[in-house]
Amino acid sequence: MIKRVWYQIISYLSVSCLVLSFFSCGKSSETNKDHLVFRYNEFANINTLDPAFSRTLQDNSVCNQLFNGLVQLDDKLNILPCIAKRWVISDDGKTYTFYLRNDVYFHKHKRFGKDSTRTVVANDFTYSLNRLRDEKLAAPGSWVLNKVDDFKAVNDTVFKISLKQPFPAFIGLLTMKYCSVVPKEIVDYYGTEFRANPIGTGPFKFKRWEENIKLVFRKNENYFETDKYGNSLPYLEAIALTFLPDKQSEFLQFAQGNIDYLQGLDASYKDELLTADGKLRDSYTNTVNMATGPYLNSEYLGFYLDSETPEIQSKLIRKAVNYGFDRKKMMIYLRNGIGNPANGGFIPLGLSGYNKSIGFTYQPEKAKALINQFKEESGITNPEITLVTSSNYLSFCEFIQRELEKAGLKINVDVMPEATLRSARTEGKVDMFRSSWVADYMDAENYLSIFYSENFTPKGSNYFHFKNKTVDSLYNVAFNISDIDKRKHLYTTIDSIAMENAIMVPLFYDEVVRFTRKNVKGLGINPINMLDFRYVYKEQ
Repeated sequence: MIKRVWYQIISYLSVSCLVLSFFSCGKSSETNKDHLVFRYNEFANINTLDPAFSRTLQDNSVCNQLFNGLVQLDDKLNILPCIAKRWVISDDGKTYTFYLRNDVYFHKHKRFGKDSTRTVVANDFTYSLNRLRDEKLAAPGSWVLNKVDDFKAVNDTVFKISLKQPFPAFIGLLTMKYCSVVPKEIVDYYGTEFRANPIGTGPFKFKRWEENIKLVFRKNENYFETDKYGNSLPYLEAIALTFLPDKQSEFLQFAQGNIDYLQGLDASYKDELLTADGKLRDSYTNTVNMATGPYLNSEYLGFYLDSETPEIQSKLIRKAVNYGFDRKKMMIYLRNGIGNPANGGFIPLGLSGYNKSIGFTYQPEKAKALINQFKEESGITNPEITLVTSSNYLSFCEFIQRELEKAGLKINVDVMPEATLRSARTEGKVDMFRSSWVADYMDAENYLSIFYSENFTPKGSNYFHFKNKTVDSLYNVAFNISDIDKRKHLYTTIDSIAMENAIMVPLFYDEVVRFTRKNVKGLGINPINMLDFRYVYKEQ
């Protein structure tokens, strides 16, 4: 393990040298371009650079640098123009007409011919969306087009999408990285290897990826967006990522100034950085900036309902876990008070549909009674379950383990690397798992899609394999309702049914926490924790 960590640290240093070599071989301060390179670590790793398969926050953040869609989100989750400079929605809410910019170019590649690039046209969106819903490709993001009847290029700069029925949240779906534009000739050339040879239109272009080791992006000199003063974006020359597999190593790199950014909290360093009430310690205030903000993220434990384990199949045990630990106490001691205990349902604070009364409170005696009832009804005198987590959430799982042991339930906690756990969860290989769900857009529908039976993994995100006719019916009805208050009621009802069946254990509603070196400016913060490096720069 020590050899592997040192190998990855040495790899980190080599990528720093690699990036610097792009710009300078000199040693003088005038030629040192380190301030133009942004460096960070992604401990959870990434799976792909193909936006059609970009299903995790980590994948989305890297694809956000490489690709654009018709529309985009700002830091307040307002929907703004992107490749589409404007759009018109028909009176019946079923037809969206997008008017495209004519100055957006794909990143350079020899397959484009003489000019090594070309302009994005409406037919590129026709191809990209057809590819997304191609059953042979089996892209996990195909569901975003479930309500789409048809789409077509009217001409090079006009693209039209027709829905089967009105769906007010549809424009938000188009901000997802799944809906990014990709060039047919390059995808055809690489086939499945487009995942590691991406060509997009984003502010940065792909340079190099050694999986599990390093990833390098370079500035796209032909990027179409500018800042409010007319200056070209992005400001940085390059982004360099490493993939040290644990948060403690990541923190050490940050503390030593070898990386510019640290995301989130971890038990290995939270008390070193923060006071008990969640403030940055005085010893770091001169070298580190800390930013916090609302995060549309629900952290939870999930149950795989197709498991053959009797305890997992039992609603009694699943409810007992929900009642058996104190979420407020957990947040104070394990998160220094950052985040909110999830005593409501799955929909987090800040989204329409959230209801604090539909979840679970701390009732240890009730948990004990439910476990005893299970023992009597099943004949299993020593019930036990296995919970699988990644190392950075181990302290939470061990806290729950200790609390439920008092109630008579044994919980075995297994630890997997984040990427391995992600695959096992998708493939239904774990009975109980730690996970999180981050909003993709400002509508609770994207939370509730996880309960819809047609979204079973591996094609969708229903990791629980939960199937309920009422939930499916209400979910489909919600698409036809434009009145937000009526939709909110349906969303709350769906969430309450999921809670009644105890298919998950909501832990807490998170907060975005970002630490940067003092010289980093312009990173910003947003409720979906998406990384956007267009406006980032480093003071010398």
